[in-house]
Amino acid sequence: MNAAEQAKNIELTSKIAAVVNLFKSEFPDAKVDLKPWMNDEDTRELVDPDSIDIGFHFPGRSRLLQSRSILIQIRFYQDPVEGYRRAIGVEAAGYDHSGQQWHFSTVENWNFLGLTEPAVESAQKLKDFCQQIFDLFNQSIDFRF
Repeated sequence: MNAAEQAKNIELTSKIAAVVNLFKSEFPDAKVDLKPWMNDEDTRELVDPDSIDIGFHFPGRSRLLQSRSILIQIRFYQDPVEGYRRAIGVEAAGYDHSGQQWHFSTVENWNFLGLTEPAVESAQKLKDFCQQIFDLFNQSIDFRF
């Protein structure tokens, strides 16, 4: 779900802002997009209500990231018994004018798959960024959407 739509309280809004700042500290040329998904019926059917989705766009194609835009999706799980919500995965995908170039997921083995991959240093920065997302959202597991 678009990050702008998930910013329903001060705590979650602050964490979304922190995610943006973490990304921009590693990739300062990026411009943030808190509404990467279109608001049409077909897109709404595909949107995960238990996620925060943020787009980042570069002024041109980044040679180091092998993309022009990156979509980040932070996935959450709410424990039905305890009621707490925690981050359980981060998905990232890099795109350019010809479509998706690579995909990265923390769910399995933290590897990049696709036509191209980011340069080694940039790939490590993305992995570090994902770890920081887990640290941010799971340090206090009692936050609300």
